[in-house]
Amino acid sequence: MVLLSRVLYGGKPTLVKISSLEILTRVSGRNQRALEMKGMAQFHQSGEGYVKPMITLFAIGARYFDKGYAAFFNASTTDPSLFSARDYEGHGSHTLSTAGGNFVPGASVFGMGNGTAKGGAPRARVATYKVCWPAILIGGCFDADILKGFDLAIHDGVDVLSVSLGGGSDNYFEDSISIGAFHAVNHGIVVICSAGNSGPADGTVTNVSPWLITVGASTMDRDFPAYVELKNGQLFKGASVSKPLGEEKFYPLITGRQAKFANASASDALYCESGTLDPQKVKGKILVCLYGDNGFTDISEQAAEAGAVGTVICNDEDNGNQIFAEPHIIATSQINYTSGLALFAYINSSNNPQGTIKAPKTEYGLKPSPLMASFSSKGPNPVTPEILKPDITAPGVDVIAAYSGAISPTEGNYDKQRTPFITFSGTSMSCPHVSGVVALLKAIHPNWSPAAIRSAIMTTARRRDNTGHPMLNGSLVKATPFSYGAGHLRPNRAVDPGLVYDLTVEDYIHFLCALGYNQTIIQIFSNHTYSCSKSARRLHIMNLNYPSITVPKLLNSVTVTRRVRNVGSPGKYSAHVQPPVGVSVTVEPSTLIFMKTGEEKSFNLTLTTKRPGVDGDYVFGELIWSDRVHYVRSPIVVATTATLANT
Repeated sequence: MVLLSRVLYGGKPTLVKISSLEILTRVSGRNQRALEMKGMAQFHQSGEGYVKPMITLFAIGARYFDKGYAAFFNASTTDPSLFSARDYEGHGSHTLSTAGGNFVPGASVFGMGNGTAKGGAPRARVATYKVCWPAILIGGCFDADILKGFDLAIHDGVDVLSVSLGGGSDNYFEDSISIGAFHAVNHGIVVICSAGNSGPADGTVTNVSPWLITVGASTMDRDFPAYVELKNGQLFKGASVSKPLGEEKFYPLITGRQAKFANASASDALYCESGTLDPQKVKGKILVCLYGDNGFTDISEQAAEAGAVGTVICNDEDNGNQIFAEPHIIATSQINYTSGLALFAYINSSNNPQGTIKAPKTEYGLKPSPLMASFSSKGPNPVTPEILKPDITAPGVDVIAAYSGAISPTEGNYDKQRTPFITFSGTSMSCPHVSGVVALLKAIHPNWSPAAIRSAIMTTARRRDNTGHPMLNGSLVKATPFSYGAGHLRPNRAVDPGLVYDLTVEDYIHFLCALGYNQTIIQIFSNHTYSCSKSARRLHIMNLNYPSITVPKLLNSVTVTRRVRNVGSPGKYSAHVQPPVGVSVTVEPSTLIFMKTGEEKSFNLTLTTKRPGVDGDYVFGELIWSDRVHYVRSPIVVATTATLANT
C-alpha cells in the first residue's frame, strides 16, 4: 500500500506511478474461511517491515506482488524491508479504511474534524493486495505485478475490487487494469477505479473501460479554514490541518522571491523551490510562496528548513480558487488565487508587511457543496468517446481516514510528527467511497451483476448541490457530466433504483468486436477462443446497454437502443426528456409497463440535430424513466458534426 496520491504517468508505456490495489469482500463467513485457507496472511517474515500474520474478524489478510518491480530494478539494490505487505506511505491505509474501516471514536487530524470515523462498509471483511513500490527514476508499478494482483484476488474469491490507481493507454488491450478488471468482472467481481487527478483539462479521464465503475472526486460540506490576517485588517480564508503558530501575534511577511539567494532563479524562488531560500532572510518570518506543480507540503518543508515560523501558500492562476487542507510541518494556510493577488499586492506596497495565520478549525454546513474538485480528471473518454466517463463522483477532498505510522504526515524526513489519521485529496479517495457502497449493495442484492450495481449507482445519483442548484466546478462554474458522470453518489437511493441497465460479459466481448479487435486480442480478455460474428462486428458502440447515452458525432439523426430490467415492484414507467440544446429527442415507446420483477423492456432513443451541417460543442441533457416513486436518470451527451468524414 503506497502513497502516491497524484496519478502520474511513468517513463514507459507499461509503467505507471500508482498506488495500492485493495480488495473488499462481502460480509460472508464463507469468504473469510476461503481466504484463510488460501494463505492470505502472506506477510514479509523479517526486517523492519515485518507484521505478524494475523487474521481478525474484519482485516483477514494481505498479499504483495513485487517480481516485476524487483526484476526491473534489481532487488539487491533496494531496501529489503520494503518487500512486504506493510504500508510505508499511507495511501493504502487511507483508501482501505475509507472503503471498509470499522467504527473508531475520537478520530481527528491534530484535533480537526473530531468524530467517529468509519468506512463505507464498516462490517466488511477486507484484505489488501500491494502491487506498487517506490519509484526509482520511473514509475514503481508494473503490469506484471498488477495483473498478478488481479489474478490472486480472483482466485481468492473476492466480491469487490477497489482500485485506487490508474494510468493511461490508447487501447484497452495495452492497459493492465482494463485486462485484469475484465477477468474479474467475468467472475462476477465489481471493479471500482479512480478517474485520475489530471483535471480540469478535458479528455484526461483514465480507467475508461465500460466494465469498470470510474469515479471522479468532489467536495463535502465540511471545511478546515485557516484564516490569514494582515496588519491592515484584510482577512483571507485559507485551508489547513497543520498546528498553529506558537504565539498569536503579527509576524513579518516575505515572499519567496524576496527571500532568494543572490544566485537563485527568481521564478523558482517565487515557488519556494529547494535550494532557493536564504535562511538569513527567512528566519522568524512568515514565508509567502506560490503553488504550481510543487507539492503543498514540500513548500512548507522548504520554509521550515529556512527558518520560517509559518507559510502562506498562494494558488497560481492555473490552480485557481480551490484549496485543500493539508498537514504541514509548520503553521501553514493555502489561499486561493484571488486572495493571493491581494496578499502579494499588500506585501509589495508596504514598507513593513505583517500578518498572522489563525489556528485551523472545523466548519460544517458549507454551501454550495458538493463542488467538483479542480484536479478530478474529465471526459470525454479518450479511448471510446461513445462511453461517458467518469461514471459517478463521490467525496474526494480533505477526506479523513487512517494513516500509516511508518511515515510522517508530510512524508518528509525532516518531519518527525506521526498521526493515525490524515486528510488526503484525490480520486484515490473518492474511489473507495463508492467501493464501500458497492459492498453493501452486493450484500443486499447478491445476485445483481457488476453492471446492474453500476446502473443502480448511476441512475440514482444527484446532480444538484445542497442549495438546490446544479453542481459547480472548483471555479464556481456549472459542471457537466464530463466532470461528474451521472452525478454525486446517493447510497440509500441505489438500494432501490427501480430499473437497471444490465450487461453481460458477452456484451462486452461484442463491444470489443465492434472496436475491430481480432481473435488474438480478444483472447487477452476472454478465457476462451472467441470469433466475432458479423452481427457483433456491425454492432454500434453507442448501443452498448450503458446507463448513459453519448453521441460524439451527430450528423443529422441517430437512433440508439437500450434495455432496462425491473428490479422493483410491477409498475408503469413514463419517459421524461430534457433534451440537449439544439437537439430534439424522442423516445419510443414512451411508456414501459412491467408486470413482474425481473421483466425486461427495450426502447429506442432518437436524437436529431436542429442545425444540420454544423460542427458543435458538446451539449448535455437527460432521460428519466419514472413511476412517480423511482426516478431512473441517464445523462445524454451529444456533439454535432458537419460531416462523417471525421468519424
